Amino acid sequence: MNLIVAVDENWAIGNKGDLLVRIPADHKNFRNETIGKVVVLGRKTLETFPQQQPLGKRTNIILSRDPEYKVNDAIVLHSIEELLEELKNYEDKDVYIIGGDSIYKQMLPYCNVAHVTKVDHQYEADAYFPNLDNDPEWEITDMSEEQYYFDLTYHFIKYERKAK
Repeated sequence: MNLIVAVDENWAIGNKGDLLVRIPADHKNFRNETIGKVVVLGRKTLETFPQQQPLGKRTNIILSRDPEYKVNDAIVLHSIEELLEELKNYEDKDVYIIGGDSIYKQMLPYCNVAHVTKVDHQYEADAYFPNLDNDPEWEITDMSEEQYYFDLTYHFIKYERKAK
């Protein structure tokens, strides 16, 4: 299973329910990586999307603790156990965890590939992703050339879980 995330130097991912920064090339990379695939996200993350609608051309699986919560064109589940059962219907390589922080933390043990956009900046933040650089189970297997967006620099980095 995959996850895809954009982080700053402190592995921050959000502040006050929004992304830290919007980089068009990062959004394009996200689209290219997830089109035609399965995306798993939490309700709060969905509510940050335009019109709070699921992403087009993907199978959207949304986690919400609210048993009454419904979303058109999406599968809504209410526990990690339900999610893991549902994910058995899909190829592992086609599943992408896309946030937010609690979904990332709960699903990280089930993921083997992490697509990380690492921005060379520190933002004010209240949501964080686990630091894979400090996790001995993960290693960098690919890194892009330095990318630029105005005065920001960033890299696309692929982490993979080490074989046991």
